[in-house]
Amino acid sequence: MASDALGRLFDVSIGWAPVDAQTAQTGKRVSLRNAGGCTILVIKAAGTDGDDHSYNLKQHTASADGTSADLDIISVYYLKTETTLDGDETWSRLTQTAASEITEAGGAGTSAQHQQIIAIEVDARQLSAGYDYISLDSGGEGSNAQLSTCIYLLRDLAVQRTPANLAAPLS
Repeated sequence: MASDALGRLFDVSIGWAPVDAQTAQTGKRVSLRNAGGCTILVIKAAGTDGDDHSYNLKQHTASADGTSADLDIISVYYLKTETTLDGDETWSRLTQTAASEITEAGGAGTSAQHQQIIAIEVDARQLSAGYDYISLDSGGEGSNAQLSTCIYLLRDLAVQRTPANLAAPLS
């Protein structure tokens, strides 16, 4: 059994690599068949006023193609936000009516101007019957460059292994 946290407690996969978020991003899919859930992390750079980001959580029946549907479960998400993230910020717990979307994380019309870390929790039991995969998409926001990335942290692994022997997150 692995003694490192990677492979024992969690696995990591990419939703989208660092990219200019003014172009919409279709998040890569990740399977929850071998995990109890996933913490989705979005990290974005500060940008220009009005270029506020939006996100959409989806569920899928297959690793490619198949049937896709919005996953309307986001009623709580967590946010760290500052003009410059420097480690002294704390998490804010934000609530909304359950939906698949988050529009302008943190509200107040200033999210574009801040660096942010957004954490969205997905429990595998929240997926509809027949759906094993999730993804997070980002809408194309504004006309100014603003970098973002999305990382999936798969947790509560069904089988714990050394990192080199973990099943691929898409399988």
